Amino acid sequence: MWYGVLCGLAAGAFWGTIFVMPRWLAAFSPMELALGRYLAYGLITLVLLLPRLRGLLRRLTRADCAVLLRHALAGNIVYYLLLSGGVQLAGVAPASLIIGLLPLSVTLLGRRDHGALPLRQLVWPLALVVAGIVCINVDVFNHAASQQMAWPRVALGMLGAFGALLCWTWYAVDNARFLKRNPHYSGAEWSGLYGLSTGLVALAMGVIALAVGGVGGPGEGGVMRDWLRFWSVVSLVALGASVIGNQLWNLASRRVPVTLSGQLLLFETLFGLLYGFVYQQQMPRPLELTAIVLLIAGVAGSVWLHARPAPHQSDGGAGTSCTSRTST
Repeated sequence: MWYGVLCGLAAGAFWGTIFVMPRWLAAFSPMELALGRYLAYGLITLVLLLPRLRGLLRRLTRADCAVLLRHALAGNIVYYLLLSGGVQLAGVAPASLIIGLLPLSVTLLGRRDHGALPLRQLVWPLALVVAGIVCINVDVFNHAASQQMAWPRVALGMLGAFGALLCWTWYAVDNARFLKRNPHYSGAEWSGLYGLSTGLVALAMGVIALAVGGVGGPGEGGVMRDWLRFWSVVSLVALGASVIGNQLWNLASRRVPVTLSGQLLLFETLFGLLYGFVYQQQMPRPLELTAIVLLIAGVAGSVWLHARPAPHQSDGGAGTSCTSRTST
């Protein structure tokens, strides 16, 4: 299980870059950011999978293709379209901390899975997470008021981030369940197929958007935009967050219960905050720092609870340790 925890932490470090990309490329729309990132993701994956692509495609069933399609939409394109809009409208911290609700939402959605700890055993770790999220949201709205930011703009950004939260919650649980039911796909193979399907969906959506004039034109006021910078940044994020990060997450998903994977998702938010503070060249405010400490304590507590051996284990019973059950 500890190997899965480390993989989840590393995936969060790569995923944290997605929160600052909309700031790096503020001249581009959320649709352009989402389609550009996932077109690059699909192309990189195609190159990596080319030597064994034919064999993988022969193993795909119609049901597998349906899973790939819904994961490409919910877990990638729609998710990042909503998230990047949230970052551009409300800022890095508000959007990343709405996504910080993932530990709670994934835990609640996956609470009936085999091997998941009862919620009563996770009360204190989840209470720390909730306290951290309350602290950071109080800080965000107080800061917005002091800076006289437009409330409708901030609210719309928060709504977009909340929609991204719903998309990723469903994807995280559904993907973890699929991987546990289908051990004939390795984490690398499923991540590669996931990348190809996402690239194909992004290509189809990009062609339609280009035809109706929704992407690719000049910026506001007819200003020319730096497309070389755009493709450089989206390609780097696609390689790190999508190719490497998703593969690490698939490894983690196979080795930890769904309730614990929900807690590990918090690392994405923490790294997003860290990168945001570095990008803005500022230290976290007191409430932000308090929230980060509470969130880390909540995750550590959840990991400790999952690592404890279950009392009175029986062979094949529900109390079997997650390490032996999920190891491959």
